[in-house]
Amino acid sequence: MNDPPLLILTSLADGPKHGHALAKDVASFAGVVLGPGALYGAITRLEERGLIEPLEGEDRRRPYRITGTGETALSEALADMRRIADVGASRLKLATRAVA
Repeated sequence: MNDPPLLILTSLADGPKHGHALAKDVASFAGVVLGPGALYGAITRLEERGLIEPLEGEDRRRPYRITGTGETALSEALADMRRIADVGASRLKLATRAVA
């Protein structure tokens, strides 16, 4: 999955980060490189929806943290993804196949 808001929420679930740290974390756990436009556009939308909030920053970097509403939204999105993955795995009969 390469949905920038979902990836950012997932990264922030581990603690506050500024933009560059978010991009590096997302690349490390998801293999997705978020360009500045995608990253900061998603940050703006998440902040507008109350899913993340800025913290006081040092120098030019502004860290963000996930809010309680953001944690709920992430939890619901992950539960939806798990249900879809479970159906897909079942239909592909992955549960009975040996994983190479």
